[in-house]
Formats: sequence, C-alpha cells, structure tokens
Amino acid sequence: MSFITGVGLTPYGRHEGSSSLDLMSKAAELAITDAGLKRREIDGVLCGYSTVSPHIMLATVFAEHFGIRPAYAHAVQVGGATGLAMTMLAHHLAEAGVVRHVLVVAGENRLTGQSRDASILALAQVGDPRYEVPLGPTIPAYYGLVASRYMHEYGVTQEDLAEFAVLMRTHALSHPGAQFSTPITVSDVMGSKPVALPLKLLDCCPVSDGGAAFVVSREATSPVRICVRGCAQAHTHQHVTAAPALSELGAEIAIARAKQQAGIGISDVRYAAVYDSFTITLAILLEDLGLAARGEAASRVRSGHFSRTGEMPLNTHGGLLSYGHCGVGGAMAHLVETQLQMSGRAGSRQVRDASIALLHGDGGVLSSHVSMFLERVR
Repeated sequence: MSFITGVGLTPYGRHEGSSSLDLMSKAAELAITDAGLKRREIDGVLCGYSTVSPHIMLATVFAEHFGIRPAYAHAVQVGGATGLAMTMLAHHLAEAGVVRHVLVVAGENRLTGQSRDASILALAQVGDPRYEVPLGPTIPAYYGLVASRYMHEYGVTQEDLAEFAVLMRTHALSHPGAQFSTPITVSDVMGSKPVALPLKLLDCCPVSDGGAAFVVSREATSPVRICVRGCAQAHTHQHVTAAPALSELGAEIAIARAKQQAGIGISDVRYAAVYDSFTITLAILLEDLGLAARGEAASRVRSGHFSRTGEMPLNTHGGLLSYGHCGVGGAMAHLVETQLQMSGRAGSRQVRDASIALLHGDGGVLSSHVSMFLERVR
C-alpha cells in the first residue's frame, strides 16, 4: 500500500520569467510542505519531461536545482499519461520498500518559453516519422480524425462535443488558479475558430505555464489517509495509422486490469478525474471507462451527471480544457484536485462524497493509458 500524502499546484496560465525548473520547484515545495515533510526526507524523485527544456537527465537536473540528493531518481515519458504512470511507479517503489517518500513532479513554461511553431513541431513528433509527420498533421489534426470517426459511428454531433468544453469551463470558474475564468456556452464553442474540424478552438486545451507535484509515501503522514488501491496500464499502439478500432482502445484494457487489481467496480466510484486534452478525448474515455454508454456521454453531461453536485463529479478544477495544460503537469492537476476532494479540502468546489476516486490518463493519440483507483481509508 502507498499513500498520496501531499500535493502542490501552481496556477496555470502565464508565468513570465519562470523556467520549467522554477515551476517544478514551486509545486514541489508546496507538495512537501503539504505532506508535513522536509526536503531531506524525500528519498525518491520522479520527473516528467519538458519540451521547453529537454534534458536526458531531467530528474537529477531537477534534484540538483531543488537541493536534494535522492536515493532513487528517474524520468518518465508516456505523453499525457506520464503523470499517472509516475504515480503508479512511485506506488510500486514505496510498496516494495525501495523508498519511503517519492516526490512526483512536472512543470513547463510552455506558454511563455516556447514559440507556437516550436510547440506544434515538438508535439507533432508523436506521429509516424514515415507515414504521418511528412504530411504535416498536428496533434489536433490527429484527434480531429478520431472525432470524425467517433461521430460517424455513434451519431454524435459537434454540439454534443461542445458540452464537455462548457462543463469544464463551468468547473474552472470556481478555481482561482484556472487559466480561464470566463463562462462559455455551446454556441460559443460552435462559433470559435476551426482548428482541425470537427474540432474548434474551444474543443482544444490551451497551452499553459505551470507546475504540479505530489508525494507518494509508504506510510500516511496525516490522519487523512488517501491510498492507491489499484492501478494498471495498457499500450495498444503509438501511431494513428496503427490504431485499433475505437471499440478496442487501451482505456478499456487498463480499466479492466485496474478493477481486477483493486477489487473495485465502477459503481463504487464517487469521483472521477479523466484526461481531457480535447472534448473528443473526454467523450471517448468516459465511455471506454464505463462511466457512460457508447455515444451517451454528452447526454449525461447535459443531464448534470458529471457536475459538481451530480452523481459522478468530474474534473472539478476545470480539467485540461479550462484549468490549463502545461505538458506533463497538466494532467497531474487532476490528481492534485482529486486528493483535495478526497481529503475535504476543495473549498467551494467540494463534492458530497469523494471516498473512492477513479483517475485515467491518456498519452499520444489514445495510445498509452493508465487507470488508477484511490480510496480514503481509516
């Protein structure tokens, strides 16, 4: 067993003059303090990658910058699934007795430290270097292809997808750290600039500066004990040209493995944190995870099912679509919010019951998946 003992999160948006290491350090200090620990007690460090400051030894570069000398250090790269993949690795390290307190940290100044063209070029490299990249597709273009196929198969409309953007913006309005604080409507989403049809600007997550961190420990450090109950991964493909059918993507595989390991069913879950790089990402993942039937996730959004006061509160901080997306740290904000909800510290965003939570991360183009269950235990 392992515990999420502390969390730290910067506001997302524009941080002029802050480097990736600066943002990582801010979040790390918040997480360590939140866990009631000192820097010297951190004996493991797991870092995500930074496209702004790429380095082949980022974990030890950060450790040096932050002033710690861990017994274990490692960097992880599986796209948007990296945050939860690091959490899973930290869980196994703590559970195996390799380390006592693992700092999981990521951050990037992707908005102010990288040009738009450089960001597009870096992210486009998830494509096949022979069959995809030379044709010039961007990440939104890849997901636009997925959205077109999904809409064709399940009769979902662009207006249906817009519902997810509206929900995430509604949730972000009550978080002071969110990048966006202006309400939007379905009409606003439909009227926003086309990016990669059927996806429009408000169907896509923004580029952000920010940092996120948490501490995974062998033992709880406070009376509120949030444990990792079970987790699993699945990797079905890397490139869109090699992807299986929509009904055979890795999220279904990962969640089945995680449920078996945790001994938990979807009916037990009280709070959900699901990767939402695009509205189509959220629609597909909610259905793959069993939180909605095929083609029906949007109708559940409209009914209030995923609202803060609904039956299954979802991404109450605003998700990637509205809290912001700073690379690996983007999805780590989902776990920070989940821990705050589970420990009753989410303030005006607090839900009725977050005793058991489901988290899911997606990397690449629905390529790499990590499912995880957290539970509040006595």
